[in-house]
Amino acid sequence: MQQDPFAVPSIPPMIKWLLIANGLGFLARMYAIEPTLIYGALWPLATPPGWPEFMPWQLLTYGFLHADLGHLFFNMFGLWMFGRIIEQVWGQRRFLFYYLVCIVGAAVTQLIVLALTAGGTPTPTVGASGAVFGILLAFGMMFPEARVMLLIPPIPMKAKWMVLGYGVITLMFGVTGTQGGVAHFAHLGGMVFGFGLIYYWKQQGRFMR
Repeated sequence: MQQDPFAVPSIPPMIKWLLIANGLGFLARMYAIEPTLIYGALWPLATPPGWPEFMPWQLLTYGFLHADLGHLFFNMFGLWMFGRIIEQVWGQRRFLFYYLVCIVGAAVTQLIVLALTAGGTPTPTVGASGAVFGILLAFGMMFPEARVMLLIPPIPMKAKWMVLGYGVITLMFGVTGTQGGVAHFAHLGGMVFGFGLIYYWKQQGRFMR
């Protein structure tokens, strides 16, 4: 009989600290908007004179800022919903390492896309969505037959089909330009870099430890 993957502690330690860090980032975004966006958001590699510039630390800091309360809620819900299960399997340090790799991977992907589509007003990127998409991928690879209930639409689905569906829809939105203002390719970048790290761990026999 397969064990229920959701039967884990409600908020394990690393999930708790990540929720707190994202909450603090959101408060900074609310009460210190200009310096937070200038120095913490992810800016393109090349911006016109007078605009904020890309700084290396933005590869991480952008992932702890969010555009609004809804953006924060859905990302943190996904982090809690699936991340607590992965942390239970991998432990705190490996989970944090994976989370940060997905954030950086999403940022690198977004910078490449922005460089290839340069033009118009520079727009900063914020949000932990790339890391959350990486977490969804990890969950789907760990527990492909687990049944999950989606929020939108509210239907039950096996984890493997959920991950595939999100990936295909995100790619379609990115290619067609649907939902402008959303960094779809950054989301895919989080999944791709997450998959690369999982593949490496699988080769080392360390994936499910």
